[in-house]
Amino acid sequence: MTAQIESQDPSRRDFLKVAWAATGALAFAGTGAMTLSFLTPRVVEGKFGGMFTVGTVDEFPAGSVTPFTEGRFYLVRMEDGGFLALYRKCTHLGCAVPWDPAQGKFICPCHASAFENDGNVINPPAPRPLDRFPVIITDGMISVDTGEIITRDHASADDVVYEVS
Repeated sequence: MTAQIESQDPSRRDFLKVAWAATGALAFAGTGAMTLSFLTPRVVEGKFGGMFTVGTVDEFPAGSVTPFTEGRFYLVRMEDGGFLALYRKCTHLGCAVPWDPAQGKFICPCHASAFENDGNVINPPAPRPLDRFPVIITDGMISVDTGEIITRDHASADDVVYEVS
């Protein structure tokens, strides 16, 4: 006697179960991949959250305040030659704070908080100085890291970065 092997074709119901399970698995995997890409920070040089190479030390005269719109900061060159990168976001309610060269200070248009060129509060309601970003000076080139916001409860001379000769 010879044994015969019967091949059994899957039923329509079994085929649909497998098809729906595969479709659900693909949808779940796609949603997971999109969620991960959304949550992963995009750090790009020259964009906010990344590193900005702004120029050489000699390009910024003493006492100057230079806005970098794409980086959302001001590069302040103090009278003594030091550098400070200030976040342009008001510490009161987060408004963009412009520099007023005529008055020599930052003035928030929302609630009139005013800040000195080192970011220190001179007119409330802002509760603390403007936040700052790290400034790195290497071989005369200035870089600002907008990926690290440094909050301060007071302005300090230690915040200012100088070129090391």
